[in-house]
Amino acid sequence: MKRKQLRFGKGFRVAIDSRRAQAAEMVIAPADAEGDPQNRHRGADQWLYVVSGTGSALVNGKRYALKQGTLMLIERGDRHEVRNTGRALLRTLNFYVPPAYDKDGDELAPAKR
Repeated sequence: MKRKQLRFGKGFRVAIDSRRAQAAEMVIAPADAEGDPQNRHRGADQWLYVVSGTGSALVNGKRYALKQGTLMLIERGDRHEVRNTGRALLRTLNFYVPPAYDKDGDELAPAKR
């Protein structure tokens, strides 16, 4: 069993992981973005849940609104960018299946997924 108190400090942080899945906090400042229109996870699905704030997700060229309570599945290989369009921090909780990042937030090589 693993347990973690989430802080939702600025940036991206892996919170808890196992061999099969991973949870990470992502906090984006107003007008900032994570990823870019060409960003994709080749070996992991990403479940994104908006804890607070507003933003948009560009997934495979289509834009989707994000607000508190939004749950989105970004499937492996989907090109995506998450942008804060509001005035407050955009706080999200993300689950990757299988894990996509190491403890430092660097993307894992496809062979390790």
